Amino acid sequence: METVRTTARPAVWLMLAIMLVALNLRPSMAAVGPLLSAIRGDIALSFGVASLLTMLPVMAMGLAMFVGLGIARRLGEQRTLLLSLLIIGLATLSRLLVDSAAELIASAVLAGLGIALIQALMPALIKSRFPNSVALCMGLYVTSIMGGAAIAASFAPLVLAHTGQWRSGLAIWAALALLALLFVWSQRHNLASPTAKAPRQDALFSNARAWLLAIFFGLGTASYTCVLAWLAPYYVENGWSEQNAGLLLGFLTAMEVISGLVVPAIANRSRDRRWVLAALLGLIIGGFCGLILSPQSLSLLWPCLLGLGIGGLFPMSLIVSLDHLDDPQRAGGLTAFVQGIGYLIAGLSPLLAGLIRDRLGSFEWAWWSLTLVMVVMLLMTLRFDPRYYRRHFR
Repeated sequence: METVRTTARPAVWLMLAIMLVALNLRPSMAAVGPLLSAIRGDIALSFGVASLLTMLPVMAMGLAMFVGLGIARRLGEQRTLLLSLLIIGLATLSRLLVDSAAELIASAVLAGLGIALIQALMPALIKSRFPNSVALCMGLYVTSIMGGAAIAASFAPLVLAHTGQWRSGLAIWAALALLALLFVWSQRHNLASPTAKAPRQDALFSNARAWLLAIFFGLGTASYTCVLAWLAPYYVENGWSEQNAGLLLGFLTAMEVISGLVVPAIANRSRDRRWVLAALLGLIIGGFCGLILSPQSLSLLWPCLLGLGIGGLFPMSLIVSLDHLDDPQRAGGLTAFVQGIGYLIAGLSPLLAGLIRDRLGSFEWAWWSLTLVMVVMLLMTLRFDPRYYRRHFR
C-alpha cells in the first residue's frame, strides 16, 4: 500500500467504512457472556469449556495475524475486507443451527479467523491513508470495535427475552456483517490500491523491542478478553439477572467506547505516551479491586473504571507500536506481529479464569491475578521513551 493522502469527502466515507467494519469484530464474542447461563441450560458446558468460546477465537486471531498481511497484499484491501466480513457473517449466522458445544466453538473459531484478517490489515491501511491523523483514526477504529461489543452485550439478552432463543441472540449480529459488506462494496474506488512492491521485512522474532510491545499488548488485551467473557457470569452468580448483567457489560463497553475515542485524541498532543498508559493502568487496577472487595456496592463505578482503562489501553498499545516506525508497511508488519503474539497471550486468560472458577468456586482470584498483571505493565511503560524508538528498528 502506498501512502495515499485522501481528500476530505472520500476520506470521511472511507473512515465510515472502516468504523462499520470494526463494529463486526467483537459481537461474536461479546454476546456469549450475557447468554451463558441460557446456553449452559441447553448445552452441557463447564466454565472451563465455556471459556473456549472466547479463548479459541482470540487464539485463532493471533495465529492468523502472521499470514493476514500477506493475504491482504495478494487479494487487495477491498477483497480482503469483503472475504473477512463474509466469513464473520456466515460464522455468526450458523449459530442458528448449532446443537452442541463443538459446533458453537467451531463457529467462534471461524469468526476469529475473519476478524484476524481485518485486524492485520487495518493499522497499515489507516497509517497509509491517514498519515497525519493516525492517533485519531486509530481511536475511531478501536472505538467502533468496542461499540460493537457494547451493542452485542446490551441487546443479546433482549433478543433472548423477545424470542426465547439464545441462538437468535448470538446469530442476529450477522446483519451487521451484511451492512458492512454493502458499505465496503460501495467504497471500492477509495479502497482500490496500486500493487505495492514487497516491503522490507524486519526480523521481528529476534527483536527484543518487538517482543516487549507484543507482551504489553497481550497482557493488556488479556484483561479485556477476561472481562468480556466473565464479567456478566460473575454478576449472575452474585444474584443479578442475565439481562441486567448484560446491560452492565454493555455499560462497561460503552465506557470503553468513550475512552477509546477521547484518550487517543488527548495523547496525540505529545509523542510521549507513558503518562497516559500509567493513568489507564491505574484505572484498571482500581476497577478490579472494586470488583473483588465490593461488587454489589457502587456496582456501576467498577465497570466504569475498567471500561475507561481498558478502552483507552487497547488503542494506545497499538499507537505506541505504530510510533516506532514511520513507514506504513513496516509499521503494519510490526503491529501484525504485536497483535499475533499478543492475542495468543490474551487468549489464555479466559481459559485460566474459567479453570480458576471451576477449581475455587469464584472468579475473585482471577481478578486478583489480573490486578498483579496490571502492576507489572506499569513497570513496562517506563521503557516506552520515544527518544529511543529509532535505535530498536534500524
